[in-house]
Amino acid sequence: MAFQPILEDLPAGRPAPRRYAWTVFAILFALMVMDYADRQVIVSMFSHLKAEWSLSDGQLGALVSIVSVTVAIGAVPLSILADRWSRVKSIFFMALVWSLATISCAFATSYAQLLTARGLVGLGEAAYGTVGAALLATLFPLRMRSSVLGAFFLAGIVGSVLGVVLGGVIAERYGWQAGFGVVGIPGLFLALVFFFFVRDYKTVALPGTQAKGVTGGAAARAIVAALLRPRTALVACIGAGFQLLTLSMTYAWLPTYFNRYYGLAPDQAGLKAALVVLVGGVGAALWGMVADRLTPRVACARLYVPAAGAVLTAVLMGTAFAALPPGNAQYALIIAGGLMMAVNVGPISAVVIDVVHPGVRATAASVLSLVQNLFGLAGGPLLTGLLSDRFGLQFALSVVPAFCVVAAIFFALAARTYVFDLQRAMDDELRRDGGLAPQPA
Repeated sequence: MAFQPILEDLPAGRPAPRRYAWTVFAILFALMVMDYADRQVIVSMFSHLKAEWSLSDGQLGALVSIVSVTVAIGAVPLSILADRWSRVKSIFFMALVWSLATISCAFATSYAQLLTARGLVGLGEAAYGTVGAALLATLFPLRMRSSVLGAFFLAGIVGSVLGVVLGGVIAERYGWQAGFGVVGIPGLFLALVFFFFVRDYKTVALPGTQAKGVTGGAAARAIVAALLRPRTALVACIGAGFQLLTLSMTYAWLPTYFNRYYGLAPDQAGLKAALVVLVGGVGAALWGMVADRLTPRVACARLYVPAAGAVLTAVLMGTAFAALPPGNAQYALIIAGGLMMAVNVGPISAVVIDVVHPGVRATAASVLSLVQNLFGLAGGPLLTGLLSDRFGLQFALSVVPAFCVVAAIFFALAARTYVFDLQRAMDDELRRDGGLAPQPA
């Protein structure tokens, strides 16, 4: 580890040494894989849980949604703590909590116990993605931000695939309880690796908080003011929430759809759904790179690309479930929709971090996480489950993608103020670095 730098000594406008930056990225990526494996492992167990405890589709959807609800509840306060205290220590403790909570799911003997344990999983995961994104934004130059964050959040797709596949295969062979232990234990090991390898850097002072004797109330007002100043960030967050309704619906209910409508066993249904999720991960990384490549020529590419992808998601997924019967043609269209459904992941995360003061990057990302989890990731599985109980699962899957059109409208609105807010944030960074210009997009 001789190459490991002390990040306090790095000017904020400069990236970290390449080898160190990519090594930290690899550790964060692996932790994100386990984060989402722990979150999604349960979806391929739905048929087993339904049979054992006679659960409704609404109750099954709640087992997914509860994680997103507790993520949303904890995201902002934990991200503020990380911004003002330590991003590295925060990530370490979060990984311990979500891994231990996942393992505890294996010992649940009732629906209430399992729902509670799942809520604790979400509390542990609450700020991991946001704090990890803020840490990566410090290590890499601005011009790479959509690509790096898109690749980072690709880990969530990989973890979702891993969770769906392992959940189905292990539940079929060893019972549903065993799956939680298999995905929970690796997170404990990775948390230790991260804690002993990655160094922290000094927190960034906010405007009006540098003087001695500043009260907690004044600091809180400074944080809120910094978050509310860029209109772009708030509008983009709302759009991301609408887009993720379809993504979370697909992750949670596609294995069950293939089980019920294609007649596949849970493990085979999980594998078939996992391919769609994996294609979504490829799309998340791909569209992040496309947005970065277009940005030098099209200033708002990080918003135009998600807007176009959202419309395509609505068309492809809506048509697949509303107009086609189960079969190869429908599956091909679902795959195509899967390639588009995560189009916003990298670019919108980059947009939010682009336009806020550098002292509240993790906190701003947590606001995005709150909207995405409480509205998008929690709303999709639960809304689909409730619609399924009343009108059938195929109807539910055909209706929810329409919200992607609303997402596209919000992305287009955010593009109207993006350039102005970006320039103001870059000016803040320039002043903070004492005249050292940040790297242009």
